[in-house]
Amino acid sequence: MASHIVGYPRMGPKRELKFALESFWDGKSSAEELQKVSADLRSSIWKQMSEAGIKYIPSNTFSYYDQVLDTTAMLGAVPGRYNWNGGEIGFDTFFSMARGNATVPAMEMTKWFDTNYHYIVPELGPDVKFSYASHKAVNEYKEAKGLGVETVPVLVGPVSYLLLSKPSKGVEKTFSLLSLLPKILPIYKEVISELKAAGASWIQFDEPMLVMDLDSHKLQAFTEAYSELESTLSGLSVLIESYFADIPAEAYKTLTGLKGVTAFGFDLIRGTKTLDLIKGGFPEGKYLFAGVVDGRNIWANDLVGSLTILNELESIVGKDKLVVSTSCSLQHTCVDLVNETKLDKEIKSWLAFAAQKVVEVDALAKALAGHKDEAFFSANAAAQASRKSSPRVTNEAVQKAAAALKGSDHRRATNVSSRLDAQQKKLNLPILPTTTIGSFPQTMALRKVRREYKAKKVTEEEYVNAIKEEISKVVKIQEDLDIDVLVHGEPERNDMVEYFGEQLSGFAFTANGWVQSYGSRCVKPPIIYGDVSRPKAMTVFWSSMAQSMTARPMKGMLTGPVTILNWSFVRNDQPRFETCYQIALAIKDEVEDLEKAGINVIQIDEAALREGLPLRKAEHAFYLDWAVHSFRITNCGVQDTCQIHTHMCYSNFNDIIHSIIDMDADVITIENSRSDEKLLSVFREGVKYGAGIGPGVYDIHSPRIPSTEEIADRINKMLAVLETNILWVNPDCGLKTRKYTEVKPALQNMVAAAKLLRTQLASAK
Repeated sequence: MASHIVGYPRMGPKRELKFALESFWDGKSSAEELQKVSADLRSSIWKQMSEAGIKYIPSNTFSYYDQVLDTTAMLGAVPGRYNWNGGEIGFDTFFSMARGNATVPAMEMTKWFDTNYHYIVPELGPDVKFSYASHKAVNEYKEAKGLGVETVPVLVGPVSYLLLSKPSKGVEKTFSLLSLLPKILPIYKEVISELKAAGASWIQFDEPMLVMDLDSHKLQAFTEAYSELESTLSGLSVLIESYFADIPAEAYKTLTGLKGVTAFGFDLIRGTKTLDLIKGGFPEGKYLFAGVVDGRNIWANDLVGSLTILNELESIVGKDKLVVSTSCSLQHTCVDLVNETKLDKEIKSWLAFAAQKVVEVDALAKALAGHKDEAFFSANAAAQASRKSSPRVTNEAVQKAAAALKGSDHRRATNVSSRLDAQQKKLNLPILPTTTIGSFPQTMALRKVRREYKAKKVTEEEYVNAIKEEISKVVKIQEDLDIDVLVHGEPERNDMVEYFGEQLSGFAFTANGWVQSYGSRCVKPPIIYGDVSRPKAMTVFWSSMAQSMTARPMKGMLTGPVTILNWSFVRNDQPRFETCYQIALAIKDEVEDLEKAGINVIQIDEAALREGLPLRKAEHAFYLDWAVHSFRITNCGVQDTCQIHTHMCYSNFNDIIHSIIDMDADVITIENSRSDEKLLSVFREGVKYGAGIGPGVYDIHSPRIPSTEEIADRINKMLAVLETNILWVNPDCGLKTRKYTEVKPALQNMVAAAKLLRTQLASAK
């Protein structure tokens, strides 16, 4: 019985790639040193899978930044602003597209489906001259072969690539990206031919767009693409992978009818209804790659449950045509549980990270073939039983309080315009008030003191003094810059979700459970294993301290319940909305304690609201209803004079703008600059927004420092579609990942631009 892994994390068990990348970007190491670290990582991953007994091992799932950007490089689809002159794309051009450089902004970055991974959005138009400009897929296949490992090269499929792209600047938004299919397929053919020549026997195309709501024209593109590739693919076994959701019936019909395709891979964790489609008919003689091991979560597989599903599938497709697989790439989970030496033993027994999931896939494949590892299955059953019966999972009081929320609505007593009037009387802010999103740079010294405090190498008093000193520095910088609403900079926080999870019950934490978010940026999602409550105040001490240092308003900074949920590994033994309501009640307690402590501006970040939106439209309304309700629960009890802010970033919000309005926040700050001000188009189309809004005026994910004139120009574009009295001026996101040498001049230019516009608006009256 055969086994397969869709993809694997590339950062390394101890984030080796992250540190190698950042060292290279900082000019501290050479390209050769970066390549050596990367080659070692690839080698260890391939050998690990080979030794575990996996038959179909993926290659070309490693990336120095992002797999979609790799495809852009493969196709030579480099936007003109990067001055690429042809030939093989090198690090300079590749990283300029990803991160921008001193003179040119980066390409847009947005969420990969409903995950917390971000991809670099291709910019395409009728004039793009495609050429085979990166031989990475072939090189990595050969590299694995040289190590004695036969792999399945993985490519982002041509149709998904185009559908995940956007029209280049200056190209009509109505431009059909699929019209470029005839231009990119010749390059795919070149890649396929080279892979065949190098000895590849299988090839995997990831076509995740198949799970979306696609019209017949888009589905037809899959038929056309693979018909065109059929003769080139001849002699190869071809796998098409879809993942993250159920595949719609029409897409299933299209997919299973494609010419020249040998195998189909499905997510059977999030796509439970896909099982019915398979039972209703599966093409004879084709392989089914059954994704029964969860690539999105860290819970150990219920091996007995999976085996039952596999036995059922085997009776449909035949013993020799069924392959045990992961539901999607394992890049969305942590790398290896072995590195968690301090994790609670009982909780650890309930978990499986990428390395363990590889073993689970192999164990299921062997069991299906009649070689069941009884000891492994027995240990797994014991862990499943322990999780179901553990008293630490359930808190009856929390369950009752959350259940009571379901049938009711939670809103502030007065409407937003009345509240904004009351808040203005109290805060007395100028027109176009300036603020930042929350975090300030996290220096090495700051990380060191947090690390030492955690390791009990410094006393609590020493730690508090060090953090107090940092907050004082951040407050002085903002006052010197003349920012209107201040933040304390969050020096006490490691991560916007982890920090809160550590202080809430029902959460567990890892030491090395890192997951790639974008580029070299990794996050360490908490694990929600049980009912959630707040034993004591979490932020009041630091926010009160910061407010005492200034006469200006100081924002209390919280992470919202939907974001905590979406950026955690969530328990899978109850509906997600029940867990979200529990978190909302915990944050509500914190909001009310901040208000009592004299904090009059409180930001409750919901950066991940859009990210949790189900991929299928039929499921949107239910999700948005409970997600928006959860946010309102957190702040429905405060006075009119308490100004509630929220922040969202790096997603396409235009299609959920009415739900964002329904959140009923007083001020929303939202990413805008990196996505070519796409957000503003929704207001140009007539959506009325009565609350305060701060579309970001510069991209903080790039080291580039925008000029005063550039920022003023951005604000003017906003003023063309938004009322002057509701507009705020702020960066796109938090400043945690930037250096002070970048932050200070950028903020100085931002404040100068706001003041310039205030003067112009006053003189125009």
